[in-house]
Amino acid sequence: MRIPGGRLPVGRNTADASEGSAPGGSASGDSTAGDGSTGDGSSGGGPAAGGRDSTGTGPLSSPWGRGAAALLAGALPALAFPAPGLWWFAYVALVPWLLLIRTARSPRRAALDGWIGGIGFVIAVHHWLMPSLHVFIVLLAALLGLLWAPWGLLVSRLLGGAPSALRAVAAVVVVPSGWLMIELVRSWEGLGGPWGLLGTSQWEVAPALRVASVGGVWLVSLLVLAVNTGLALLIAAPRARTAAGVVLLVCVLSVTAMWAWAPRPSSAGTVRIAVVQPGIVEGPGSVARRLDRGEELTRSLAGRDVDLVVWGESSIGAGAWERPETGRRLAELSRRVGADLLVNVDARQTDGSGRSGIFKSAVLVGPGGPTGDRYDKMRLVPFGEYVPARSLLGWATSVGKAAGEDRLRGYRQVVMSLPDGARGLRIGPLVCFETAFPDMSRRLVRDGAQVLVAQSATSTFQDSWAPAQHASLGALRAAENGRPMVHSTLTGISAAYGPGGERVGRPLGTDASAAEVFDLPLARGQTLYGRLGDWPVYGAFAALAALCAVEGLRALRRPAPRPPGPPAHTAHGSPGRPGH
Repeated sequence: MRIPGGRLPVGRNTADASEGSAPGGSASGDSTAGDGSTGDGSSGGGPAAGGRDSTGTGPLSSPWGRGAAALLAGALPALAFPAPGLWWFAYVALVPWLLLIRTARSPRRAALDGWIGGIGFVIAVHHWLMPSLHVFIVLLAALLGLLWAPWGLLVSRLLGGAPSALRAVAAVVVVPSGWLMIELVRSWEGLGGPWGLLGTSQWEVAPALRVASVGGVWLVSLLVLAVNTGLALLIAAPRARTAAGVVLLVCVLSVTAMWAWAPRPSSAGTVRIAVVQPGIVEGPGSVARRLDRGEELTRSLAGRDVDLVVWGESSIGAGAWERPETGRRLAELSRRVGADLLVNVDARQTDGSGRSGIFKSAVLVGPGGPTGDRYDKMRLVPFGEYVPARSLLGWATSVGKAAGEDRLRGYRQVVMSLPDGARGLRIGPLVCFETAFPDMSRRLVRDGAQVLVAQSATSTFQDSWAPAQHASLGALRAAENGRPMVHSTLTGISAAYGPGGERVGRPLGTDASAAEVFDLPLARGQTLYGRLGDWPVYGAFAALAALCAVEGLRALRRPAPRPPGPPAHTAHGSPGRPGH
């Protein structure tokens, strides 16, 4: 039996059928023709409209089963990041999640699938925080996961039912744009910063790094999402397969064009930069013993003609920095090696504006002692270095390893100039997870930095995926800006990257206690991302605005419902006089 607008729902009662209208069907706002087809050319009989694929049987008919599937589907993309490093998996990892959301029986269910999948994504990508946050990570994931609820609605609206070719093309543009808005909101420091942006999973893929030089990590994320969306359409939307195939071909051709024609910075010589990684130093007196080990490794660099020696984050802790002998030891090291040292101080200090407190600072030390060049970390790790709204969330310090005292943040970025012996090299320091913020490295390069230098310490998460994930960010930052980057840590992984994001030299693993010298190629000129900035983000805003405008016009053009007619009289009476 056929009914206008689709098939009879199977295994569902009348109430189910009333709320099972697809975002792509008549209840979603598409105009409906008399033959039961939606205004965009799709029939109302797809899975999201209560068709054969959304029957009341199977594991996904249970709310618990569907919730578990959404949680697992949202967690799958984590496998594309280091340490598993299955970069190719990123291009298919979201397909199960997309296919699940498109079968949602109602907008509320689609939003719920998005939220639960978002929880799975946050926990999987940040699972290494569990030793520090404990149960708090579940609350954090639940809050951040809400960002994916509107995305679930968007996916259901564009992929639900039987999408036409036009709707398929719109989906490949708008669904990635919606995801990019989530990444943009997550990039706010107060929500944890831009860790786990999907584009960063492509850090060792040369074509993807070229894409990053054009539009930053944002454009790489859009590319990965577009491929996932196109594959989902190929699988589940027979009427849109040709359009989806064409869009996927456009993606391939676009990457090829960027690889061939995007401007590349020109060569400008080389520079020798050494990193000092003391390794794991724990227990009583660890601050002094770490300083001793760093000094020993730095002495081994004498005679190797290095231009700069970089120590990791918190390489000089509280107590050691206050002692005058520490400055003298560092100055003697600089003289012995013949290069300035970039150390990192985690101690109570006073900044240039007179504020006193605990700062994390990159400090340049020359043969005469500290040169006066100092950068105070601006973007602090929530809970790790400060507790947001401590009066409300201070209890987190009792269940995890949250900061007992808030660090103070710097107020400006600094480009440091090395002496003429190092050819006046200009370096741009970043501390810890500041390497995750694309805007910070771009600002340093625009201010004249020739080399980006990151100081980090991942010893708390030594046996997790965190060190590899953190080190991989340097490849994206180098490729985006066309400048080499050095990533120096206390306990690994320390690495270096050339102006195109390519790995330079041999990285130091988490089990290493060593000093390593990298011959970094310098470059001049600007990448397109360096010139134009975050233009993919603005393009995503425009795409979503265009969708809102189209939906608004559809709503205005839809005929208003007719008023009910007068009650019909029957042979047995009327509403006013029953039985007469």
